[in-house]
Amino acid sequence: MTEKELLHLARTGDQRAFEELVQRYESRVAATVKGMLGNKDDAEDIGQEVFIRFYHALSAFREESSLGTYLTRIAINLSLNELKRRKRKFLFFIPLSDEVSDSTILMTSLNETNDVKEILQNALLQISPEFRAVVILRLIDGYSTEETAKLLNVPVGTVLSRLARAQQKLRGILKPLI
Repeated sequence: MTEKELLHLARTGDQRAFEELVQRYESRVAATVKGMLGNKDDAEDIGQEVFIRFYHALSAFREESSLGTYLTRIAINLSLNELKRRKRKFLFFIPLSDEVSDSTILMTSLNETNDVKEILQNALLQISPEFRAVVILRLIDGYSTEETAKLLNVPVGTVLSRLARAQQKLRGILKPLI
């Protein structure tokens, strides 16, 4: 069945059609959320929340963009909200110490693994969420610059500058490891 047919059936209450849509896009959503949040338990929760939100918004989806783009946008927005929540929680409950730096956290986690994917994931987690979102969408998920700009609701120039700055920051984080 085509995506349009599945959407039509899901809108009429066909659970199997909705499940098929979830199966088609769950790996893409999971990769986006994991890229934004890391290997945290709540990355799975956010991934599930994406499809819950989509289910409730089925009738509102106007199909102006592809379903994959729509779901990725929900995933990015929910991930950014989760990162803000974590930051507020961290700042409220944990006193900041000059002794613990980002590089200390990175080196500690790198000593625990030799996996290149984990090294890159740890490096991504060291850059700010707005830079991380651009890297995930452009370089990992493969969206064009224009698509990334639409997903993040920012100008194309902002995507390009954030990508350049993110790559520069990532080089700085990864250079001592090479």
